[in-house]
Amino acid sequence: MAEERVADFPYFEVEFDKKGHIDDDDQVRSLVDFVDGGGASDLLVLSHGWNNDMAQARSLYRRLLTSARTQIDAGNVPGVGARSLAVFAILWPSKKFADRDLIPSGAAGFAPGVETADLEQRIDDLRDVADSDEEAERLDEARALVADLEGSPDAQRRFVDLVRGLFPEPDGEQAAELPEAVFELDGVEVLARLGTPPALPEPELGGGGAAALGDGGDGGEALEPIEAMALGSLFDGIKAGARNLLNLMTYYKMKRRAGVVGASGVHEVLRRVRAARPGLKLHLAGHSFGGRLVSAAAKGPDGQPALEVDSMALLQAAFSHYGFADDWDGEGSDGFFRRVVTDPRVAGPVIITHTKNDRAVGLAYPIASRLARQVASAIGDENDVYGGIGRNGAQKTPEAKDKVLLAPGGDYQLAGRSLFNLRADDFISSHSDVTGEAVAYAILSAVAAT
Repeated sequence: MAEERVADFPYFEVEFDKKGHIDDDDQVRSLVDFVDGGGASDLLVLSHGWNNDMAQARSLYRRLLTSARTQIDAGNVPGVGARSLAVFAILWPSKKFADRDLIPSGAAGFAPGVETADLEQRIDDLRDVADSDEEAERLDEARALVADLEGSPDAQRRFVDLVRGLFPEPDGEQAAELPEAVFELDGVEVLARLGTPPALPEPELGGGGAAALGDGGDGGEALEPIEAMALGSLFDGIKAGARNLLNLMTYYKMKRRAGVVGASGVHEVLRRVRAARPGLKLHLAGHSFGGRLVSAAAKGPDGQPALEVDSMALLQAAFSHYGFADDWDGEGSDGFFRRVVTDPRVAGPVIITHTKNDRAVGLAYPIASRLARQVASAIGDENDVYGGIGRNGAQKTPEAKDKVLLAPGGDYQLAGRSLFNLRADDFISSHSDVTGEAVAYAILSAVAAT
């Protein structure tokens, strides 16, 4: 098989199915044979996130690697030019939706109104997410109830019960992201809460018309007018609540899938690579749910010995900002990926880009998780229990250091084993804006620090 190159890096794709199984072992053997033959000193492992089909994933990889090649050729990262980097590109089945459905609250809610046909089409689309005939049957029954939702509490309760049955089994991570109210409240109340906007604080005088969504008057930021309007349009009745519940369920199924792919298939490939070339340096980088995937790959399956990687980059990762936390709730609960830090599973730096510009994990993501907390005083920021790491960086994590994403040539000082929250407001304009030269430079700086 001829060696493929992208941006002049040796490039190897490996595809995984939804259960984390390797789709074609020949792809893995090509990668293992290459590193076994001394073809690289470092392996950069890349994972796309949710909402990417294969063409979009490949485009993301190509753009990011082109930016990395520019930085290397310009000599902007001392020490990296002398290394030989190869790329392991992960392709996993991350359900494709329209951009407006990227996150669980359904940024689709920005559009006014939810019609019966819209909700029925959503359920038809979600059949692709079903993992079994039983789940498909649940969706069919839920679809049959859509026309009666607005006038029938019984239909509402049955609809919610059907959808709740599609959520993955709770785990240690879910406790930090999903309120128990999803499973415990009466179905009528679930749809009412998900279809009704939270009460907003009174705007400050002279505030320019945008409702202040800060921290109750202690210096919180005000939302831009478009964001304030979005909060209202995310919630517009029972059918909006039904759509948001479907989006929330889909989000958690796909989030769980990312973790399964990372902890099983990708972790297995990394062990095979490391066994073939023990001295090879491994660098993981994941965008959105790909950040959860590579974190799960670093953590590995329970009961397995650690597979230490050399660096990790989380690019606008879509999981809880308490993912690496020490006692995030004050009751002794650690973050789901805490052992990545404490065991440790990463020998060098972990860099975490985060920005208020990321609406996917900064605004709409926590709104859908407000079932148990209807106070909108700190939506999405570091004070929000349901905040995302791509919005706020790693919170309640004593090992985390706060820095900013730098322009190429800046001095990060990433030496040693630590987490670095890189505030990226100046360089990342949205959830998927992660392929620019500043991001590539940060990833390579982490590589150079190992």
